[in-house]
Amino acid sequence: MTASLESARRLIVKIGSALLVEEGGEIRRAWLEALAEDIVRGRKRGQELLIVSSGAIAAGRLQLGLGARALRLEEKQAAAAAGQIRLAHAYQEALAKHGVNVAQILLTPEDTEERRRHLNARATLETLLGLGAVPVINENDTVATSEIRFGDNDRLAARVAQMISADTLVLLSDIDGLYTADPRRDGAARHVGEVRDLNAEIEAMAGVAPAGYSSGGMVTKLAAARIAMGAGCRMVIAKGEPLHPLKQIEEGARCTWFLPSSEPRTARKRWIGGMLHPAGILTVDDGAEKALRRGTSLLPAGVAQVEGEFERGDPVVVRSKAGIEIARGLSAYSSADARAIAGHKSGEIEAILGYRGRDEMIHRDDLVVS
Repeated sequence: MTASLESARRLIVKIGSALLVEEGGEIRRAWLEALAEDIVRGRKRGQELLIVSSGAIAAGRLQLGLGARALRLEEKQAAAAAGQIRLAHAYQEALAKHGVNVAQILLTPEDTEERRRHLNARATLETLLGLGAVPVINENDTVATSEIRFGDNDRLAARVAQMISADTLVLLSDIDGLYTADPRRDGAARHVGEVRDLNAEIEAMAGVAPAGYSSGGMVTKLAAARIAMGAGCRMVIAKGEPLHPLKQIEEGARCTWFLPSSEPRTARKRWIGGMLHPAGILTVDDGAEKALRRGTSLLPAGVAQVEGEFERGDPVVVRSKAGIEIARGLSAYSSADARAIAGHKSGEIEAILGYRGRDEMIHRDDLVVS
């Protein structure tokens, strides 16, 4: 992989609280409008862009008269509830000037890890991108109490990248990348421009989380890099404070690139094929077997038998009539629904189940042929 923002196809931009919200609680409108211009420029060259944004608590605390003091957990939740509205409106206004729609998505880490919730969130994000909207994602701080105490949006952004097979993740920060030591404390610290292996030496370079509103730091950024690289996604840490931060990266501003050895689809397929414990078995007819080996999705019409008990999003094995495993994948239907529609055409699904789900029993993006 190469270190180039312009070559990204699906790009996630993570924005920290300190970049977006002033100490007095005001949103940095000029900075946000400049970022919007960067986003529009990327969209014009065919890129899909998503934003993972911190700042809800910082934007809401002073609005509610909570001041700059340390907040109790319930006060943080209240500040997040108020601040999230302000953030959503700010993003909406900044991108509406360019005719771009914005959609708000609130997630917890569990939404990216539990398979059924993962698939629902991914389907929503994919649909929004297909409709030309820019999803703005934040942690659901108003209900996810443990995430307020210990969470960070660096890792959430990486999990979203993993979820939707993004190829590039940008972490906009108050520092221009990774250094051999904390440059605020060590004048001899050297900048690291590129990382291809997150070994112990690299991890030892991480410093402590900075003071203030941000809950992140280089430790969480390296944790995000590990998640992203494992999913085949490039990640870059860059200084986000100047106007037009994405343009700055494109024009060669100093930053640190983390470059994986595999493409997003390859990494996802490897995960599906080798890391899941199947919950059921789908036996397919000869025609479906031939179609799968050509790289198609598995349609209900080709399923001859369903074994086991599983829910939508659970991993299943696909076998031939001879009992030979030919694929593994994530079922788009529960075992009960799969039994009901097995052998039927996709156009009959709604009449049988009473709702219209996916046309495929297993979509090819969720399928790995053995």
